[in-house]
Amino acid sequence: MPAGFFWLLAAQFLSGLADHAVLIVAIAYLQEQRHPLWWAPLLKFAFTWSYVLLAPVAGAWADAVRKNVLMGRMNALKAVAVAGLAAGAHPLAAFALLGLAAALYAPAKYGWITESTPGRDLVAANGWAEVSVVLSVLLGTALGGWWVSPAWQAPQALPWLGLDGWLPATALLPAFAAVLTLYGLAAWCNRHIPSRPARRALPLRDWPALWPRFWRDNARLWRDPLGGLSLAVTTWFWGFGALMQIAVLRWAELRLDLPLSQAAYLQATVALGVVAGAVWVARRVDLRRAWRVLPLGVALGALLALAVHTRDLGLAVLGLLVIGALGGMLVVPMNALLQYRGHRLLQPGQSIAIQGFNENASVLVMLGALALAMRADWPLVPLLSALGMTMALGLALLWQLTRRWRADRPTTATT
Repeated sequence: MPAGFFWLLAAQFLSGLADHAVLIVAIAYLQEQRHPLWWAPLLKFAFTWSYVLLAPVAGAWADAVRKNVLMGRMNALKAVAVAGLAAGAHPLAAFALLGLAAALYAPAKYGWITESTPGRDLVAANGWAEVSVVLSVLLGTALGGWWVSPAWQAPQALPWLGLDGWLPATALLPAFAAVLTLYGLAAWCNRHIPSRPARRALPLRDWPALWPRFWRDNARLWRDPLGGLSLAVTTWFWGFGALMQIAVLRWAELRLDLPLSQAAYLQATVALGVVAGAVWVARRVDLRRAWRVLPLGVALGALLALAVHTRDLGLAVLGLLVIGALGGMLVVPMNALLQYRGHRLLQPGQSIAIQGFNENASVLVMLGALALAMRADWPLVPLLSALGMTMALGLALLWQLTRRWRADRPTTATT
């Protein structure tokens, strides 16, 4: 691995821990401050918005500056957002700032890896990076649950620190302080990443041309049969996953009578299942057979429609673990197929930007719909059950269309 690579992994891991922990802390903060419950999905909505808005320019911007400097500044901006939330800033505004920093951090991170790592080691480097991401999801969610538990709450902290009257009365100050510590450590790790010169300049006169080219390339990828198939599946999956990330917390409180601190562990159970499914399928499905995993999505949707009706904690854990595993087995081959087709049709950076745009646009739609449903006080269990059946039917239709397309074009229907 290149010099500074493991400092990059450490920075990414610590920043990812904080990103996933702060969502749990913020939801607990909403409950404590008696904000409407339907604001919870809007936190993730506000966080994701920048990924969609900046998709055409984020990669080009990362190439126009020194990437290690950009990553360090974005971690500092995340800390500012969390400090603002603890100081009484509007939660949605704080998460919008947090998402802005995250949207600019991601292309700089992957760009640094690509530029610094020899081609023979690039797969291994990306493998390390993905392991770091997955571990940060699992541990960050669990940390968030722990930090909002009664053991960490300290309502007496404000008078003792001399801050009474300056900050909102909250028992979550230790949790916010822990999140800020993680961002501070991540920014410190960024300082040890070797600097690389900017790849190319991005004059202001070139910015307007980025958007038309982005939309043309987006349409081209959707029109490709295999690219469109994989893009449709991954777009739906990540929107579904973001909705489940929030809905599971509320479902566990309503259906299983679990507090938020324990419901967060159920959310981590789904992520653990995704990891197990991804590892299993990576050993057994090659790129040419990636489309054959579509029936797993049908099974995932059907299982969700049934699992949300249980009131037994053991069955709930088992069901969520299997749902996560099916999701990992579905999305990993589809993601590989999408990257392969995207790299053949477009520039690598552009294909990744288009994939991110579509997936995060799906996240916005799904979270917006969930917020509206919660505001209208629609019952959550029938809503999730209907979502599962919709997913099962949609992927069954894609499965049949793909089989028919391959039957009609036996000589060209390969990756």
